[in-house]
Amino acid sequence: MKKINLKKISVTAMLCAVAYLCMFLFKFKVGFLTFDFKDAILCVSAFLFGPIYGMASAVVVAFAEFVSVSDTGIYGLIMNVLSSVAFSGVCGIFYKYRRTLSGAVTGCVAAVFTMTAVMLVANVFITPYYLGVSRSEVMAIIPTLLLPFNLSKGIVNAAVTMIIYKPITTAFKKSHLIESDSVKIDRKKFFWLTLCSTIAMIAIILVIIFILKGTFIFAKK
Repeated sequence: MKKINLKKISVTAMLCAVAYLCMFLFKFKVGFLTFDFKDAILCVSAFLFGPIYGMASAVVVAFAEFVSVSDTGIYGLIMNVLSSVAFSGVCGIFYKYRRTLSGAVTGCVAAVFTMTAVMLVANVFITPYYLGVSRSEVMAIIPTLLLPFNLSKGIVNAAVTMIIYKPITTAFKKSHLIESDSVKIDRKKFFWLTLCSTIAMIAIILVIIFILKGTFIFAKK
């Protein structure tokens, strides 16, 4: 049991490091909002070991960002924790009780909508203090900015999760860091899943850049 737990902690720590690196290197910025791909990495941890590991990883990575490179202060920390915990936690919960490909996909879809709802509520209550504006002003930008931004963020991270989960778990399995590959799918299903996820990811990124007027940031500091 101790050996298994040590392996889980080691793999989780590695995934946290990769999530932090993703946050540090790649970001999309839309207005005062930013997002990266770290939730996809955290979701892998939740799929592998359950929602508790995913949510704990979300808190660790958000705090690491807060004390190192964040320029949004405590408000950014709170929003990061809420977003990543909602996304990875929901993914992990769904997959815990349905460890199949459809369970993973359903978990990601549920996570997109849950995270979006959580962030809209959080923006209504937290953003006025962060930006120094009225709550009515924040609510006015929900349909034009906050809703499409958070949906885009969720869809991109869900798509990336579907693309990277199989290769990452296969690598861990070959390194004897995990016992087995959790999602059992054949190559044909994996091909179509990867293709659909890649198309969805590219489409949403184009929406972010050309419709939401977002920008891509490489290596913030």
